[in-house]
Amino acid sequence: MSAKENLEPPRLRHDKRLMTPPPNDGPKRVLKKQLSGSAITPSASVLAQRALSKTGAPTFLTQQSAVLGSSGQTMVEADSQPKQPVIKNWCIDDFDIGRPLGKGKFGNVYLARGRETKRILALKVLFKSQLEKDNVEHQLRREIEIQSHLRHPNILQLYNYFYDRTRVFLMLEYAPNGELYKQLLKCGRFDEQRTATYMEELADALSYCHSKKVIHRDIKPENLLLGLRGELKIADFGWSVHAPSSRRKTLCGTLDYLPPEMIEGRMHDETVDLWCVGILCYEFLVGSPPFESETNQETYRRISKVDLKFPDIVPEGAKNLISQLLRHNPALRMPLKDVLANPWVRVNSRRQLPPQYSAVGKH
Repeated sequence: MSAKENLEPPRLRHDKRLMTPPPNDGPKRVLKKQLSGSAITPSASVLAQRALSKTGAPTFLTQQSAVLGSSGQTMVEADSQPKQPVIKNWCIDDFDIGRPLGKGKFGNVYLARGRETKRILALKVLFKSQLEKDNVEHQLRREIEIQSHLRHPNILQLYNYFYDRTRVFLMLEYAPNGELYKQLLKCGRFDEQRTATYMEELADALSYCHSKKVIHRDIKPENLLLGLRGELKIADFGWSVHAPSSRRKTLCGTLDYLPPEMIEGRMHDETVDLWCVGILCYEFLVGSPPFESETNQETYRRISKVDLKFPDIVPEGAKNLISQLLRHNPALRMPLKDVLANPWVRVNSRRQLPPQYSAVGKH
């Protein structure tokens, strides 16, 4: 393939793959040897850079602002004199469908481009039959309700949704650099600068979520994506909950990231996210979670006892941060504002805030 051919954008089309439900094998952690291929092809990266650098964050409307409506409707406010809002009903024919970006238990994610606007996005296709089979329709409704109202540079934006007889489609921000988990598998572990940068971005995003009374409850590498500039994006709000005045008792999340109060069946609140930040910091620096064991029972025991052991490769500043986040008593965990002000984070973080666009919305 010549250099010129390699710069051509990927061919986008209306794909019959969208009609076929995925096998019911769920997303799983994989061994390094199972990982193959790059997270993003050069042509797709070039395409995304062209789209984002020319127009900022992807927007699907030429008017000034859009408000999420019901059933995939977008209410559009015109630029000029106040007029009656115009309703846009989205459907699959509004998009050209490109290569798969990811596969999951309930459907797949595809690179897509608006046929009229030429804007790039990720289109998540979920099959109603699979959602109903696993009785998670309520979980999807909650995910849409929560994520569509969040506006933060380190949270993947949900622009809108629509559906047909057999499928539900989520119109999501495209993260060109793919899954953070694949980067971690490729590198083995991250250095201090990269880890501290991710910690600052994550703490800021979760602080914003908590200010909106949203608890994520499933922070882990598999649920984090990387944007065009390498910035962290919280991507999956399937287990999140809006809890303005109540404590929760639902067991959810991933075993290695579960806090003691969850595995012990006690009530929990937004401090479960603080525990996950500590687990994530450890895994970034070491390459594996701190309580990982041969059996689930042993993992449960180590979490309950907070049996925390640091290898020599973990710097002292990071040890202090992780130890203050992984406290058995949720009330004693370091608050997110202190994570942002932590000396080790401040010295090592290389965070660069992306420019803000009016089309994305303010937070």
